[in-house]
Amino acid sequence: MSLGIAGMGWITPLGAGIDLVWDRLLRGEEAHAEKIAGQCDGQSYTVFRVPESVLASLAPHPRLRRVSLISRFAAAAGLEALANARVKLDLKIAGRTALIFAISNGGVIYTKRFYRDIIESGPQAASPLLFPETVFNAPASHLAAILGITGATYTLVGDGAVGLVAMRMAEEVMANVAIDYCLVVGAEEVDWLLCDAYRRWRLLRSEAPVEPFSEIAKGMILSEGAGAILLARGGPLKIESTHAGRYYRKRTDAETVLKQILSELIEAENDFVIASANGTFVDQAECRALSRLVPEALVYTVKPALGESVGAGGLWQIIVASQALRHEELPPLLHAPAETRLRIPTIRMSVRNARAAIVLSCGLNQQIAGLRLALDG
Repeated sequence: MSLGIAGMGWITPLGAGIDLVWDRLLRGEEAHAEKIAGQCDGQSYTVFRVPESVLASLAPHPRLRRVSLISRFAAAAGLEALANARVKLDLKIAGRTALIFAISNGGVIYTKRFYRDIIESGPQAASPLLFPETVFNAPASHLAAILGITGATYTLVGDGAVGLVAMRMAEEVMANVAIDYCLVVGAEEVDWLLCDAYRRWRLLRSEAPVEPFSEIAKGMILSEGAGAILLARGGPLKIESTHAGRYYRKRTDAETVLKQILSELIEAENDFVIASANGTFVDQAECRALSRLVPEALVYTVKPALGESVGAGGLWQIIVASQALRHEELPPLLHAPAETRLRIPTIRMSVRNARAAIVLSCGLNQQIAGLRLALDG
């Protein structure tokens, strides 16, 4: 079955709007790094946050009164994807539209946040109004209600590869003849507790910038936002192949799994690759796999510009791949090493001869997935 991308939307630390953010990436811009303070040991963390102005145009809705930012990001990205596709969800279309929400950290961070307050203040501080936000499927419920989607709704939990795994799931959902569209949304919110966990796992760096594909992993910077992709049964951009994903038990095994997935997705030497390098061990695993299997391919990662958004990251990569195919060029890769085994676009580079893009996503919790996206025709 052939699936096409009908519309896209994203909320990022560089703003919102597919073309607006794409233009900023082409100009070599990167998100503004800021500090957030922890509440336990005085530690501060560098993050890329979505500017407050980005959500100013989000129309009021009863569901948005008490929800967390992760749900607001998802709603804004989902609405943009529908508008981008010029799809209006009337009763008939809403009933034939499925929703898949890809999430990684989600509402669990709110459980931890409330826990500290409750311990200090006593049981009377625990309000039932808080706890609907502490389950993983809360954002999907809010989003479906806000958009008016009455078809099947799913929540998929994973690591940084969850967005691509959700695309594979969407392919299976669209095999149902009763479904005309499937909206895939991934979102993430930056929180000091999240930063503290990644710091303790030695995956976070204390200051910008993100330096991809370095020989020594210097760490990533967490970011927030959302990405949304509306899938239909046709369109100018076609999902040629999705990979179900595989797991690796140890970091040293990631390269082997990446090579297996790459070998199943590669069809032409002039394909370009949107990688998931973020400043961690992922970078060298991808570098080794790519240099061995597609040494002449152009390789780009958006994470030095937008940060590691975990739940939203894979969908941001697909949007970047789509824009590169549509506009026939890749943005410059920021803070690239002087020497590397990869072909990296240090300036805006043409991909006019490429018909397809390979998107690779290697998560930090042992999950790897990929897909092949091409111009139709």
